[in-house]
Amino acid sequence: MYNSISDYHQQLFAGQTTCKAVVEQYLTKIKEQLHLNAFTAVYDEEALNRAAYLDDERAMGKATGKLHGVVIAIKDVISYKGNKVTAASKILEGFVAVYNATAVQRILDEGAIIIGNCNCDEFAMGSTNENSVYGPVLNAIDISKVPGGSSGGSAVAVQAGLCMVSLGSDTGGSVRQPADYCGIIGLKPTYGRISRYGLIAYASSFDQIGIFGTRLEDVALTLEVIAGADEYDSTAVEQPLIPENSNKETPYLAPLLGIDQEKKYRIAYFDAAINHPSLDEEIGTAIKNCLQELGENGHTVEAVSFDLLDHIVPAYYVLTTAEASSNLSRFDGIRFGHATKEKIEDLTDFYKMSRSEGFGKEVKRRIMLGTFVLSSGYYDAYFTKAQQVRRMLIDKMNTLFKDFDAIILPTSPTTAPSIGENIDDPIAMYLADIYTVFANLTGLPAISIPLFIHSNGMPFGLQVTTNKKDELSLLQLSNLLLQQYNKSGKRY
Repeated sequence: MYNSISDYHQQLFAGQTTCKAVVEQYLTKIKEQLHLNAFTAVYDEEALNRAAYLDDERAMGKATGKLHGVVIAIKDVISYKGNKVTAASKILEGFVAVYNATAVQRILDEGAIIIGNCNCDEFAMGSTNENSVYGPVLNAIDISKVPGGSSGGSAVAVQAGLCMVSLGSDTGGSVRQPADYCGIIGLKPTYGRISRYGLIAYASSFDQIGIFGTRLEDVALTLEVIAGADEYDSTAVEQPLIPENSNKETPYLAPLLGIDQEKKYRIAYFDAAINHPSLDEEIGTAIKNCLQELGENGHTVEAVSFDLLDHIVPAYYVLTTAEASSNLSRFDGIRFGHATKEKIEDLTDFYKMSRSEGFGKEVKRRIMLGTFVLSSGYYDAYFTKAQQVRRMLIDKMNTLFKDFDAIILPTSPTTAPSIGENIDDPIAMYLADIYTVFANLTGLPAISIPLFIHSNGMPFGLQVTTNKKDELSLLQLSNLLLQQYNKSGKRY
C-alpha cells in the first residue's frame, strides 16, 4: 500500500490519510486473503481503537514515535499482553500472554499498531510452515508452494501486503529462509541484539527475533527501535547499533544505509557452498555472476576454504533439539496449556498423555532426539562433539573477519518446494537449512535479500553475513547490492 514507512509518514503528516483509514485498508485486505492462512488471530477492534487514539494524539500536536501508525504483525511465539500466544501448538491452546515481550513493548512505545498474530511452525520447528495446529500457510506468489518456515505467516503477511513489517524468530534460518521463498527481506541480527524476553523458547542459545520487510530502510528503522540492552535478558547486547567511532552526524540507522557507497568491500564466499551438490544449478549460477560483478566493480571477492559445511546441520540439530528437550519440559499440562481429559491417576502417565496429545509430530521428534543426545552414554558422542564443531566454527569466523568484511552465501539450496513435497521426509527438510544454520551456530548477523527470479517463476536471493554486532555494515552492503540490481534491471 505504501512504498515505505517514510512515504506513509509523509502522507500521514500531510493529512492525506489517517491511521484508522490505513488499518481499515489492511483489515479489508486480510479478509480478502484469508485463504493464505497467514494469521492465527487478527486484532480488528484493538487495532482500530489504537489507530483512532494515535490520530487524536497527532491532531493535538503531541510528539509521535518513530513507528507512529506503522502496522506490524508478530509471530505466534512473541508475547503480546492480553492476547493469545500459542506457538501454533495444541498444548498452548487458549493461553493468553500476561506481559509484553520487550520487542513488542518497544514498538508500542514508538507508536506501532499490532494488527495480528502470525501462523508458524509449531514451537518454531520447521522449514515449510506445514507443522502448525492451524494448518499450513500458503505462498502468495503460488499457493501450491510453501512460504518457508518457521516464520512463514510473518513472511506472507509482508509479502501479500497485509502489514508494513513483521516480526518473526530465527533459530536456524526461520526468518531468512521464508524471506527467500517469498521474495522479501529477512534480517536475523546478532545473537542478543534484540532481547528474547517474551519470546517462547525453542533453543535458547540460538533463538533471535528477526524482521521482515520489503524495504531495507523499514527493516533498519524497526531494528533501531527494538534493539538494545534489556534488564530482563542477560544475553542482550549492550553495544549500540551505530559504533561511537563512526563519525556520522546522524544517530539513526536508516539514513546511514546510503553512506559509503564508494566503499570497496572485502567479500568472502565458501567454494564448498557455491558448488555444493544440493544447490540448484540456476541459483548457483546467479550467485556466481553476482560475485563476479562485485569483483568487476572493484570489491575484493575471494573463495575461502570451508571444510565444515557438511557438519553444521548435524551439529545444529543435535544442539537445538537438546535445548528444546529441556525448554519444552515446562509444558506438562499442570501449570498451563493442554491437559488430557482422560481419567489418569498416576502423575507421570498424566504428563505423558497430555504431552502426547498436545505436541505435534515434528515437535515430538525433536524432543525425543534431544533427550537421546543428552542421555547417559550418548552425551559425549553427540552433544559434546556438536559443541566442539560450534567452537571450531566460531574460531574460524573470528579469524576470517580479520581479513574480510562480509560472507556471501545462498539462502536456500532451492526455491520454495510444493506443499507436501518434503512433509514425510524430515531429513530433506533439515538439509534445506544447510546455508542458514551457520549464522545461528556462530551468533552472527545475517540477512536474505531478494535479487532474482528463477525460471520456474519463484523468487530467490542471497544471504549476506558480517561480523558480530556489525549490523551497520550488513545493511550498507545489502543496500549496495539492492541498488546495483535495481540499476542493472536484473532484480525483479
